[in-house]
Order: sequence, then C-alpha cells, then structure tokens
Amino acid sequence: MLRNCFEPGANVRDDVKLADQQLIDWLRLIRTDNIGPRTFRMLLNHYGSARAALKALPELARRGGAARPAGIHPRENAERELAATRALGIELIALGEPDYPTRLQMIDDAPPLLAVRGNRDVLARPLVAIVGSRNASGAGAKFAERLAHDLGTAGFGIVSGLARGIDAAAHRASAATGTVAVLAGGHDRIYPAEHEALLEEILVEGAAVSEMPLGWEPRARDFPRRNRLISGLSVGVVIVEAAKRSGSLITARLAGEQGREVFAVPGSPLDPRAEGANGLLKQGATLVTDATDVIAVIEPILGRSVNLAAQEPEQKMDDPLDAEPRDDERSRIIGLLGPTPVAIDDLVRLSGASPAIVRTVLLELEIAGRLERHGGGLISLL
Repeated sequence: MLRNCFEPGANVRDDVKLADQQLIDWLRLIRTDNIGPRTFRMLLNHYGSARAALKALPELARRGGAARPAGIHPRENAERELAATRALGIELIALGEPDYPTRLQMIDDAPPLLAVRGNRDVLARPLVAIVGSRNASGAGAKFAERLAHDLGTAGFGIVSGLARGIDAAAHRASAATGTVAVLAGGHDRIYPAEHEALLEEILVEGAAVSEMPLGWEPRARDFPRRNRLISGLSVGVVIVEAAKRSGSLITARLAGEQGREVFAVPGSPLDPRAEGANGLLKQGATLVTDATDVIAVIEPILGRSVNLAAQEPEQKMDDPLDAEPRDDERSRIIGLLGPTPVAIDDLVRLSGASPAIVRTVLLELEIAGRLERHGGGLISLL
C-alpha cells in the first residue's frame, strides 16, 4: 500500500490490493487492544506497513508506561478470521483498495478493513442514508418507504442501520433497487435477530457492511460507531423521525462533522417522535417533503441531473370487521398511530396484520374516544 493513501481524502492508486499475508497483518493490527481506526492510520503512516507497526507495539507500550506487555492479536486468530469470513461469502476490503467506498475513505476514522457481503456494486453508487425512530409512527414509516422507493428508482442506493421502524421501512422499500445495511455487530450476529430475513432480501441487490469481527455481539456503544459509517458512506442523511435524544440525532451530528448534507422531515409538534427532526430544521437542516427536495441539494454535488420515475397509484383495501385481535397485534397497530394522520391501508401493510384486525382495533380506539377520523380515509390518535 502507498503511505500517502491513508491521509483522509487522499487519492489512491487503482491497482493496489493487499496480499493475504498483508491482510492478516492488517487484521492483527486493527484487532489489537487499544488500536482504533485513527491509531491504525497513524501507525501505518509512520512505520510504512502493518507488520512493522506490530513489531514496534511492545516498545511503544513500554514507553507509554503499560503495566503489562501489549496484547497483540495472535496470527492464528487472524488467519481463522480470514478463513471464516471468506467461507461466509464476506469480502474484507482494505482502506485504499479500489473497491473501498470513496466517500467513506474521506472520513478521518474510516475502518481500515470493511467486511462486505452481498452485491458490493451498490457501494459505488451515490448513497443517501434514511434513518429514524425505532418506535416509528405509521405516517413516518410510510414516508420513509416512499422516499426510499423514489430515491432508489432515481439511481441512489439507500443506506440505513437495519433497526426496527424507519430503518426497516427504508430498507424494504429500496431492496429491489439496492440498499446498504450497516451492522453494529459481526455479520453472523444480526441485530435485531428478527431482521435476518430482511437482510437476506437486501443482499440480493444490495449489501451489508460491518467493521466488526465475526462473533461480535453489538453493545450499546457500538451503535454510535456504526452511525458514523452510515453517514460516512452517504452524500446526505435524511432524518425522518427522531426523539429529542436518539441515535438518529447522533447520525445527523456525525454527518455534519463529516461534511455531509443533513435533511429532516417535519412532524407534528404534538408527537415526541418528531421533536428531534423538528429541532434539526430549526438548526438549518434542509426540509424534506419528497424526494425532489433531496435531489435538488445533491445534484450539484454529483455534478449531474437526476430524474424521478413516474409513480403508479396505490390500491385501496376495504375489508369487513370479522376478527378478534391478539394483544401483540393490538399493541403493534396502536404503536404505529400518532398525531399525524395515516391511511388505514398503510397501517395494514406496516403492521403485518390483516385488514379485519386493523379495522377492529381502530373501532375499539374510536369507541374509547382515542381515535380521530380525517378526510380521505386518514386517521390519527388523540
């Protein structure tokens, strides 16, 4: 590898690929205690190779006053990781290699090794992140779906974190056109586990990426680390719903620090799930009501025009009430409701419940005085 390719934003040669022995040295260095992406870059720039840096670590630790010798990652462990990774169809792409995502390479704490599974071609496209509340409202999830679908048909890849709520809605709506799931844990430790099927759907046209080793169970502190990759991969980040303190706002902050565009979808001031996004708008984020708002800002960055595809009208459903909802179905449907009006057929699709179950729950809420009906078949929670 060329030494200058590890400076953030530097140009790299398009013919540089690590040999397996170099890749093992890189794995050993980044998996060694107290070595993060920034320290990795500094060591590689100073010593010229991962192998030379590994040899220097014991003396560096001694001079730093370490109580015990540096815990250097064993070669046999790195060899096992490389073999296991390849056995699962995962490719390790090194910083500076031609397939490493260009925008991600520009951030100062880009992962030295990115584990990629699926169709890696999607990483070469312009990417837009769509993130938001795990406890999404029906209206928020519907908007995320529409935005992801429209941007996907316009040629963008959609990036998100595979979480419940807004993330899942964005992934599902763009699975056919190409979406990127950024994992907080290893490729074999999907969180939440219920989204393993969704990930398999994503991998047909899109990809999953992680900087963590196989077997790594995601912890709370791993999600902000993941969020910097979501924003780092993207031209811009759209916040659809976010509470006042949420991981989505961390992603927005990181996007600003990385020089990415920050977009926010306005929401009802009565809905706490919209408080964070509304706050971003007050701070100067670009307001988004449809895909054209995002495209208008990103087009000049890309240096080319982007066209939206024509949309087909959605089919409406009308089913009788003839079922008794289970408690989990009732809770799921009510969780999708909020002060913002949402269509009944969207509740059916987002909840996964039958139309009869949804209409029964809505009738219960209406009788209890908790439901408001609006024109056009829209409803909201009082």
